[in-house]
Amino acid sequence: MSVMGAIDLKASPDEVLASGEYPLTRRDLAEIAAMIYADAGISLNESKASLVYSRLSKHIRALGLPGFRDYCLLVSSPAGSAERREMLSHLTTNFTRFFRENHHFDHLRTEVLPGLLARAKAGGRVRIWSAACSDGQEPYSIALTVLALMPNVAELDFKILATDIDPKILGLARAGAYDEAALETISPAMRKQWFQDVNVQGRRKFQIDDRVKRLITFNELNLMAQWPFKGTFDVIFCRNVVIYFDEPTQVKIWSRFAGQLQEGGHLYIGHSERVAGESKHLFDNIGITTYRYLGKNAGRKP
Repeated sequence: MSVMGAIDLKASPDEVLASGEYPLTRRDLAEIAAMIYADAGISLNESKASLVYSRLSKHIRALGLPGFRDYCLLVSSPAGSAERREMLSHLTTNFTRFFRENHHFDHLRTEVLPGLLARAKAGGRVRIWSAACSDGQEPYSIALTVLALMPNVAELDFKILATDIDPKILGLARAGAYDEAALETISPAMRKQWFQDVNVQGRRKFQIDDRVKRLITFNELNLMAQWPFKGTFDVIFCRNVVIYFDEPTQVKIWSRFAGQLQEGGHLYIGHSERVAGESKHLFDNIGITTYRYLGKNAGRKP
């Protein structure tokens, strides 16, 4: 993913910006960038030409196409709609790990969950959303944090929604089977309690317990599209995603998150992100990239 930067086709559209097996021209990059931006709000500038080349060149070879020009013609055509979705999967970054930016989970455990669990225990509804959940390590980290405080939480009206734009990565998330290296940030006690050492197609994996899975619903969702939610959330995790949008799109996303939070709800964002724009007055920055929603009337004069 990358931040938006104009690709000026007046500056030699046929100039090669990255090369190897196939040349990637300025025109090719501009067309790919326009499609990704239209589909997902993700924007590419010329500094990402090498990244685009490395992510797509092998796929172009697998398709048997002669180069990027023919690839652009394919993914921009009605017949290439499936390949256009495949392009999005190749170009989105899915770096994640269990308990990444651990201060968020410390805050969730000590400051947020006690009140939410008390509400759920009293018969109330609690909803947490992990937006852009990648291969599931973030929502599973949330679930493990919850289970450490209330092992029988599955009996209550307490649910975690995990969404991502990439259906392939969601398949991995639903499977919940990880290489041992992915568990480096998980304590031995937690690993023993919630993961099973299994063999998956000849490879050693660690399968997360079904009791953890039962707390989470995984769904495909494009943050730029209409959100199908009927209710609001008490907590939203959307970390290291919005930074890859241009400023107008970022402002739009903050506003939409505000509209989906309960008053007093919490928003956790990435270490390089800040809530800005017209929604800034709706949030109180209460910690490192941690925000509390003040309500739709916050900051307004009586």
